[in-house]
Amino acid sequence: MEKSSVAVSAKEPQAKKAPVWPDWYKKLAPFRRRDDRIAAWQVANTLIPYAGLWYLLVRAIERDAPLVLIVPLILLAAAFLVRLFILFHDCVHGSLFQSRRANSFFGHLFGILVFTSFEDWRFSHLRHHATYANLDSRGFGDIWTMTLKEYLAAPRRTRLLYRLYRHPLVVVGLGALFNFILGQRFPSRQVRRQERASVIFTNLALVAIALLAYKTISLKTYLAIQIPVLWTAGAAGISLFFVQHQFPGGYWARTPEWDPLRAALEGSSFLQLPAILRWFSGSIGYHHIHHLNPTIPNYRLKSCFDTIPQLRAIEPLTLRQSLACFRLKLWDEEKRQMVGFPKHGSHDATTGLSPAT
Repeated sequence: MEKSSVAVSAKEPQAKKAPVWPDWYKKLAPFRRRDDRIAAWQVANTLIPYAGLWYLLVRAIERDAPLVLIVPLILLAAAFLVRLFILFHDCVHGSLFQSRRANSFFGHLFGILVFTSFEDWRFSHLRHHATYANLDSRGFGDIWTMTLKEYLAAPRRTRLLYRLYRHPLVVVGLGALFNFILGQRFPSRQVRRQERASVIFTNLALVAIALLAYKTISLKTYLAIQIPVLWTAGAAGISLFFVQHQFPGGYWARTPEWDPLRAALEGSSFLQLPAILRWFSGSIGYHHIHHLNPTIPNYRLKSCFDTIPQLRAIEPLTLRQSLACFRLKLWDEEKRQMVGFPKHGSHDATTGLSPAT
């Protein structure tokens, strides 16, 4: 575990704050238009290649093909699974298709493929949108984030657990396996019967798929493909989510001062991705726009960004810069920015405590 401070210096330039304009909702409204033809094409150009890659992987494993052939197929299948999750995500917001019924049908279908209950994840994710960056409403659909003061005042055991959780190999690596294979098998807290039923439906569907695989391609072959594909896609997805909300500067506030517009524009990053990665990630890098209005379909995010000058005022976060985001651990309420862990032996004058090593 890290023993030295890796905070972004107070002298380091922070992301530019986007100007607030009074008619922002009106300006975004045209981009909320859903197009069933585009949506259907996205479903086709994602599901069909994903199924084709599964066929190739099954044949490759059955014929004991070398890893040099199997690994690229797994990585490509994982990339398509990330894209499937973005389509699932749009269905959660009711923004992929015009029809609510179509969004629900494909949301449940994609949910099975990404090992995530549609209704249950919608419950936690919509709550994430309603409360994100509110320090008094943490714990739903977000990365565990403590303030510096909370960390220094916490018992040693909590600080050690938090340090372990925030390590990239845990939050991204083990987190991908835990979240999608185990965590999503249980309902979120405070859910209704509808969400619990959706979790049961998803679990039963996954058992049915495993039984079908056992009767056809063998359970061993199925797991040899599903686990690495799901793990790789999950790690990529969690990494995306992490840098979208844990980045230099940022925005968090207590309930009395919390501003949803600032939470969207300053608390969500603009991750600048190469065109190919933007396609596989469904343009989710324009996360500040998504949080401004989550009903904008993924296929309208870029045109929205290109059209509205205020949205381009956000300082972009490049792939190289995004790597440094994993060194940010705590929210400093006094400096109003994300910082790393305190240096070994540093002392907090307010609590009288020293941080864990």
